Amino acid sequence: MKKIIASHNLTEFYTVEKCFITEVLNTEEYNFFSVAKARVEPGITTELHTLKDTDEAYYILSGKGEMEIDGEKIGTAKENDMVFIPRNSTQRIKNVASEDLIFLCICAPRFKPENYF
Repeated sequence: MKKIIASHNLTEFYTVEKCFITEVLNTEEYNFFSVAKARVEPGITTELHTLKDTDEAYYILSGKGEMEIDGEKIGTAKENDMVFIPRNSTQRIKNVASEDLIFLCICAPRFKPENYF
């Protein structure tokens, strides 16, 4: 796949996870990984969830988030930090700053709604 994905073609939507998501790359034709931009408002903790058989990494673009994986608070991630979440782990993040927490969600293989629990 050779292409530029223009940002004006992307749409942000609110999820039951209590965050806003913009799907950047997630297609069947390119199944190896997906990329989405997440936005969590100040003071919000996302819903505890698991991605079945899917590794995930968060790359923090701005803000600060307290990360929990498998019931353990692993620390606070800030701008330019990356958090690795192994497949089948429970996870959630809390925005501990006064501005929006914005990060990229990189999933491998690509995110599929049926793998979200």
